[in-house]
Amino acid sequence: MSSAQSHSLVPSYDLLLKGGHVIDPKNHIDRICDVAIASNAIATVAPDIDPAPATKVIDVTDHIVTPGIVDIHVHVYHTRAPEGDPEGLSVLADAHSFRSGVTTMVDTGTAGARHLRHFKQTVIDRAKTRIFAYVNIVDQGMQGDFEQDPRTFDPELAASMVLAYPDICVGIKTAHYWTHRPWDDLHTPWAAVDQAIRAAEMCQKPVMYDFWPRPERPYPDLILKKARPGDIHTHVFAQQFPIIDDDGHVYRYMFEAQARGVIFDLGHGAGSFWFRNGARAIAGGFVPDSISTDLHTHSMNSTVGDMQTTMSKVLNMGVSLQEVIKRSTINPANEIGHPELGHLSAGAGADVAVFKLHTGQFGFIDCGRAKLTGDKKLECALTIRNGEIVYDLGGLSAPEWMQAPPAYWSVRNP
Repeated sequence: MSSAQSHSLVPSYDLLLKGGHVIDPKNHIDRICDVAIASNAIATVAPDIDPAPATKVIDVTDHIVTPGIVDIHVHVYHTRAPEGDPEGLSVLADAHSFRSGVTTMVDTGTAGARHLRHFKQTVIDRAKTRIFAYVNIVDQGMQGDFEQDPRTFDPELAASMVLAYPDICVGIKTAHYWTHRPWDDLHTPWAAVDQAIRAAEMCQKPVMYDFWPRPERPYPDLILKKARPGDIHTHVFAQQFPIIDDDGHVYRYMFEAQARGVIFDLGHGAGSFWFRNGARAIAGGFVPDSISTDLHTHSMNSTVGDMQTTMSKVLNMGVSLQEVIKRSTINPANEIGHPELGHLSAGAGADVAVFKLHTGQFGFIDCGRAKLTGDKKLECALTIRNGEIVYDLGGLSAPEWMQAPPAYWSVRNP
């Protein structure tokens, strides 16, 4: 073999992360490894990869390296705010994703079928963050009195939009159907749930349920009778759900529903996460299948903050770091039908998050403004989306200024 042929066989990498503690639950990796990236894909994950063929090497010693985080409950479609709510509901995806290690977001029903195309054109197609969508069973989406009107529930139209845009639509969402008007023949207790299931059966996708139980529609009936295997109940630790009995134990039907394949998602939000439910449930062996933020304008600065804070809360309630990462990567990726995401397998898209795990004394709040004091806190140090560094506030990938090449010193005109 000639030297030229030998040289051509040497792998080359665009980016090499060296010395980090890699946690990749799908591939059962939980050790010090290097991660090599080439052509926007994961090339290999292995100990002591030779740095010579790498264009750029980043030392991530003493950091946690994970697949890009997948947040399956956010609101990022900018709808017209209802009267009295000048802020509206949704946030800018790219402004909130990367700083928390998130590379994939799923908007949960902000858009109904009438506005799905507009959502795609104005937000999804323009964002660096990968964005999927649950289509609301309400044809006009969220934020209006119309959400209480069963005449706006259109399963055929919702399913048709999911089928028309299979690359972005991951399921059907039902939410905010709070009241029951016994004098209204259309306004039956289970109308929104039943119509969402009907739509989901048409397009062969899961339903995500945002639900408020009442005597005429009890919570156990939702998770044991209505929800199908693969359907997702979000906001599982909200105050309204009877998951803890009077003796502080988890109701058996929670485990029964999980065993039959119903998925439980955290879905923090501004009013849907309470330590008195979550901490007791986790201590009793019931852990949500996925961790998500329900990030929106009313939650981002009040209770949620971001995904890394939500993950830190679960970590401090007693779930191991490995399980927290699993419930923030491969689990939600599988739940939305995208198993190509949430892992660092060779050939997978190069979405990577790098965290610093701090120890000390940290305070975390829930939606009732109650506090949990913990000793661990995750902080995102670096995010890579499709092979590109999109977040590096601490300069992990940057040279010290005195050693920086001339290009770093030049001032670019606007």
